Amino acid sequence: MADFQRIAVRRQGAHTPAMPRFVRLFAMALLALLVPTALQADPADIDAAARGVVRIVIVEIDGDELIPVTHGTGFAVSAERIVTNAHVVREAIEDDDLAIGIVPADGEGAVYARIVAVSTRNDLALIATTSPMRLAPLTIAGDASADTGPVTSLGYPMNVDRAQGLSTGDIFRAQPPVKSSGNLSGRRPTREFDSLLHTAPIARGSSGGPLLDECGRVLGVNSFGAETQGGDAEFYFAVSTRELLPFLRANNVTPQINTAPCRSLADLEEAERERAERAQLAAQSESAAQERALARRRDEARRDIEFSILADREDGMALALVLLIAGVAAAGLAVHASHTGLKHNAEVGFGLAGLALIGAAFAWIDRPDFSEVSERLEDTLREEMEAQDSGPIAAAPQGSLVCVLDAERSRVTGAAAEDIPFDWSEDGCVNGRTQYGVSEGVWARVFVPGEEAVVSVNSFDPKVREYRMERYLLDREAMARARTARGEFQTPACGGGHEAARDLGARQAAILSLLPERPNERLVYTCSEAR
Repeated sequence: MADFQRIAVRRQGAHTPAMPRFVRLFAMALLALLVPTALQADPADIDAAARGVVRIVIVEIDGDELIPVTHGTGFAVSAERIVTNAHVVREAIEDDDLAIGIVPADGEGAVYARIVAVSTRNDLALIATTSPMRLAPLTIAGDASADTGPVTSLGYPMNVDRAQGLSTGDIFRAQPPVKSSGNLSGRRPTREFDSLLHTAPIARGSSGGPLLDECGRVLGVNSFGAETQGGDAEFYFAVSTRELLPFLRANNVTPQINTAPCRSLADLEEAERERAERAQLAAQSESAAQERALARRRDEARRDIEFSILADREDGMALALVLLIAGVAAAGLAVHASHTGLKHNAEVGFGLAGLALIGAAFAWIDRPDFSEVSERLEDTLREEMEAQDSGPIAAAPQGSLVCVLDAERSRVTGAAAEDIPFDWSEDGCVNGRTQYGVSEGVWARVFVPGEEAVVSVNSFDPKVREYRMERYLLDREAMARARTARGEFQTPACGGGHEAARDLGARQAAILSLLPERPNERLVYTCSEAR
């Protein structure tokens, strides 16, 4: 196995006297009260990171036989580049007869590797596979200021191999790394390099493995541990990303870096529920406000109509009175003309009097009744609503859009684009080339790549212009099942209409049924018209 002299840091010539047993127990109890219990990291994120962890075996080649000499741990920073400790590969550097073997955690067979760069100052080494290998690169946490919080170590400790009674052949067989959890106990620079102190146990064979945060992002490279004396607490050291990132960049490796805060999907979903509740309360408040506004408008309209009817009635009565007076006057003149022998004038006077009296009666009868208030009110409100409905129509949610990442509603564990051009058509065609399927009113497209070990479910809600990308980081067997399901159908090209979209939506359901309950990443984008 790799030389792990640094696993135990011993002070030459120093001796710590043993504490009485009750003092040790009291100190341990006090430490348990003062140190917060480590929170449980998301198992799915740790499992996703474990896909890119490898066992590094230093082997001696004797004809057709491979003899393991030492072993340690490493993790992928690209498809074929692996980070480990310098002391893990030191014997291969010093002895040209030794080779470096890479045993992945999942599925593929072991391959040889070559050394790309070594930095003994900060105990880092970069190696590359000599045969094609599609490793899943780990994401590196971009916030180097963190010095507290739950952490997980991944690696291949020798004591576990011995406890299982693994044979030499078993070492070259793909196995998942051992996980151990603890707390980040602070930044503890050594004399040579910046390191992190933590309590996630490592042992011989774990050197070079990643130290992860709750989202499965690399905080450091596990290197060595402190020697314990009786009841002393156990602490371990990892080379920090302040050392790792410059080392990678100096060797032309551009790693995946994520600076977003680590939040669980459960937290995001709880926030979404609260957001939905607030939106519902706001909608209810708006609806109540609209009801109050409608009631006020109804009252105003009723008063206006009542005043209008009252005015019409007064006008009708005034007209009837005027016509009545005119009729009486005409009748009096007609009587006078009749007495004076003016027969023609009398006939005209009586005729005008009759017409005036008939008009007065009609004006009186034609006055509006207060029972018409309700009918006029409904007609007025209906006309106002029709006028509103006939106004300008809001722009349809299609055409050229730009979707911007909503960081507050997203969980990003890898790298994410801030803005995405998104050209949407009503039949589910995106950017003129990718057809989305529709099922139960949800437009979505499931992507199952042939090489990358990830399934992406991208969905779009045209009503609210929300675009989502949910990524599932799967192991080899789960990816094989997803690829088999994907191979059962052909995706239609754009232009097939809603019937093709519904058919695609139904076929994609077979892949969705194979995915875990929750994704590893959820990116939420808000879309608007492109300028």
